[in-house]
Amino acid sequence: MTESLNQAPSSERVADELAVAIHEHRLSPGTKLNEDEVGAIYGVSRTVARAALQSLAHKRLVELRRNRGAFVAQPSAREAREVFEARALLEPRTARSAAERATDEDIALLQHHIDEEHAAIHAGELGRSVHLSGMFHLEIARIAHQETIAEFIAQLIARSSLIIALYWKRRGALCESHAHHALIQAFAKHDGDLAEELMKHHLLDLVTSLDLRNVSSAPTSLREALRP
Repeated sequence: MTESLNQAPSSERVADELAVAIHEHRLSPGTKLNEDEVGAIYGVSRTVARAALQSLAHKRLVELRRNRGAFVAQPSAREAREVFEARALLEPRTARSAAERATDEDIALLQHHIDEEHAAIHAGELGRSVHLSGMFHLEIARIAHQETIAEFIAQLIARSSLIIALYWKRRGALCESHAHHALIQAFAKHDGDLAEELMKHHLLDLVTSLDLRNVSSAPTSLREALRP
């Protein structure tokens, strides 16, 4: 993971790699992100590490606690409900727009996301499968040509990953769900009504897969979580 000083990653790249580790549940909610340790792992200065953590805090993936440092965010049950309520307002209409605009290339890309997600599930990489599922939803916003809404959805999906890490109670639902396949079929038919309805039910199913009680997640060792 650490690079030579001449090729040291920027704060943006460090932030991106930490974000993927969070999305894939390699870094658990509540994990302390020590600036010096982050810097040592990535071969960057403490200043660069701090900038990366501040960037993640802006995206609400990290919490900066006064006199205590940075930690992977731990959304409350109330925040979890708010996030999925917001997604339920935005994503069904986005799915309708995507169905009206989807090309054959778009359909193929979405199918590729599903294939990668299933491969992750079969490999036992449930955190990675959740991350890929989120990317599927972001692709739908892109296909819909709704850049402003896509930015909001990206933030909500990032927070959803943390919520799932904390409150997921039906991990088998990952394997049971055919919602993404059904959405692709609706897009292929350019059926906006069906795509909107399917997305509503899909998000509702995600919420019912959560046990929204305040719990804490066991912290993860940074070096173990971020090793190549």
